[in-house]
Order: sequence, then C-alpha cells, then structure tokens
Amino acid sequence: MNFLESIRVSLRALRANKLRSSLTMLGIIIGVAAVIAMVGIGNGATASITSQIQGMGSNLLTISPGQSNSGGVNGGAGSSASITMDDAEKISALGPAIKAVAPISSASAQVVLGAGNTSTSINGTTEGYEVIKNVSMARGRFITKADVDSSARVAVLGPTVVENLLGDANATIIGKIIKINNVPFQVIGVTTATGSTGFQSSDDMITAPITTVQARLIGKKTVRSILVSASSEAEMQTAQDDITAALRKTHKIQEGKENNFRVQNQADMLATMTSVTQTLTMLLGGIAGISLLVGGIGIMNIMLVSVTERTREIGIRKAIGAKGSNILLQFLIEAVVLSALGGGIGIALGYGGSSLAGKALSMDTSISVTSVLVAFGFSAAIGIIFGVFPARKAAAMDPIDALRYE
Repeated sequence: MNFLESIRVSLRALRANKLRSSLTMLGIIIGVAAVIAMVGIGNGATASITSQIQGMGSNLLTISPGQSNSGGVNGGAGSSASITMDDAEKISALGPAIKAVAPISSASAQVVLGAGNTSTSINGTTEGYEVIKNVSMARGRFITKADVDSSARVAVLGPTVVENLLGDANATIIGKIIKINNVPFQVIGVTTATGSTGFQSSDDMITAPITTVQARLIGKKTVRSILVSASSEAEMQTAQDDITAALRKTHKIQEGKENNFRVQNQADMLATMTSVTQTLTMLLGGIAGISLLVGGIGIMNIMLVSVTERTREIGIRKAIGAKGSNILLQFLIEAVVLSALGGGIGIALGYGGSSLAGKALSMDTSISVTSVLVAFGFSAAIGIIFGVFPARKAAAMDPIDALRYE
C-alpha cells in the first residue's frame, strides 16, 4: 500500500466513526484556536501600546514614583515613594531645556448627565497637558492655569464620553453640568476624536484641573506621574539629567543612594511595555498550548480503541503479507490526519476568535504567519508523538492471535 492509498484508507476509517473522530479532534481544534487567538491579541496589544507611546512624541519624559529606601534598605513592594505638585513646580523652573510640564492624578469615575451615564477615567492635570499631548479641541477650550489655581470644577470631555452620555458625539454639551462621582462639573470643551483605542483611549476620557481632582475626587495630594516635554530632541538628555539632579535634591537623597523615583524617556517606556506584553503573550500562548497536549492524549486514547476494534483486520492484513512497518504507518497516518484536520479547523477558528476579541476590546489584532505555522506544526507533531504507541502496538500483534480475536 503506497502513501496516498494509506491516507485514503485513513480517511475512510475516520468517516466510519464521524462523531468519535470529531470529538477526538476537538482538543486539537481548541488548542490551536486558543494559541492563535491569544498570540494575535497579544501582538495587537503590543502594537497598540507601541503606537500610543510613539504618538506621544520623541521629546516626552515621564517621572513616576520609585521605591523608597530607608537606612540603605529597599522598602520593597508597597513602599513606593510619592511625587507631588511641588516636584512638578521644581521641574518647571529648571530652564530652557524644559518646554512643558503636566502632573497627572487619575481616577475611575461614574459620570451622569440627566438620564445618561457612563463609566470612564478622569485625568487631573494642568494646562501643560495640552502642549505635551498636542490636544486638539473640537469645540470649547482646554483647562487654563487660572482653572488650576482656583480649583475650578470644570471638565474637558472626549467625544466618546459625550456620545455615551447623549447618544451623539456632536451633541451640544458645552456649558452643561455633569456629575462626576456625584460632584458637579461644568463642561468647557470637547476634544477632537483621535480614533485611539486600547485600555485608556483619549477619546473616552475626561480632563479636569488637577487641584480639583485631588481635592474633590481623590482626597490626596500626590500625583501618579509627571509628564515633561523637552524643548527639543537634542535637549532630551540635558532635561533628563537636570530633572534627576533636581528631584534628588528635593527628595534629600544622599550621594550613592538609589533614586526613589524613575525618569523614563520614550525608548525606556517602549522597551518596558514591549517586554511586558511579549511576556504575557508567551504566557497566554503557553496556557493555551496545554489544550494541545490534552488533545494529544485524546488522540492516543481513541487510536488505542481503534487498534482493539480492528484487531481481526490487522490479523488478516498480516496474514496476506502486510509487514509490521505497513501496519505502523497506517495507524500513524490516521493519528496525523486527525491532528492535522483539527489543526486546520483550529486555525480558521483562531483567526475568527482573534478578530472578534479585537472588536470587543476595541483594538486591532495581529496574527503572524510564524504563530500559525508553529501551532499547526505542533498539532501535527502531537499526532505523531501520541500516535506512535498505538501504531507500535498494532504493528507488534501476532497475526494468529489477531485472527482468533473475538
């Protein structure tokens, strides 16, 4: 029997038990689909984060809290040092290397306007945020220094927030009073839609004076981070060095001690976020890959059952001259056909699942050819690995005993 004939015989055997074959392939189908979908979502998240970070501009520096040190001993988790508005003011006064500074305090918020309500995030910041983020206003105005100094209860809404509240992103909302966590704010502006997606879209966000957010919504004066725009790309290193020196002095960090804050440029942030998302992608892909192993065990189990059911057939084939290698190849091909068919169906479902998940999460997904080939190759390899034992068992049967089997 040649190779093609062996495949035809295998397909006939599988068609003879359609339900059993389908259930056997299910583990492989789920495993391959899950691997492809998880990798696609992970790649999409990486691309989305990369795009957002690069879109912030090449002159951006981010200052965030680090871990505090006490007596030369790192405080560990939960001992994060704080950065404050005073730190932001010190950075603003550093000189020509600094173009704009925007401290940020953020919180989740429930927003209500009449019968409309939505859950979103609110960023408390200063007028420098408009410059650093290159905010474009569709109508109204952005917050000013006077708003920050007077702790004015005013808010700038993203178009998605307006749409969620009024059903139309272009609806008239300037001057209206909204309640953010039951605190009234007057709407003074609506930003231009950027089309950004992800976990914190600028279209689905509210911006308000940081002093108001700290006093009315958060109840503390520390800030989550400070965004700084250097005057030019050439001044980036100078600005970073000046900021580090100023904050070390303000935080009274002795020479030789580690900083209790972090100053990151775009390259640092991009490297960190890419590393995190790639690690999560590998983790999710590995968890999904466990399904492939479970599917392989299912294939081995069914092939053992098939060998038992076809004992007399094996005996007849051996009696008329079939070699052990022919029998081994026949059952091995059946196992590989099962896993390959499951892998093909899994690829199609993985593409579909990845696309649906991307739409649900409002982000693009990216499925690489490599991930498809690896998942399919792994599924075929599982058919070989888990099909060898049943095939060897069939090949080793004594023809006389097999013919006498009832």
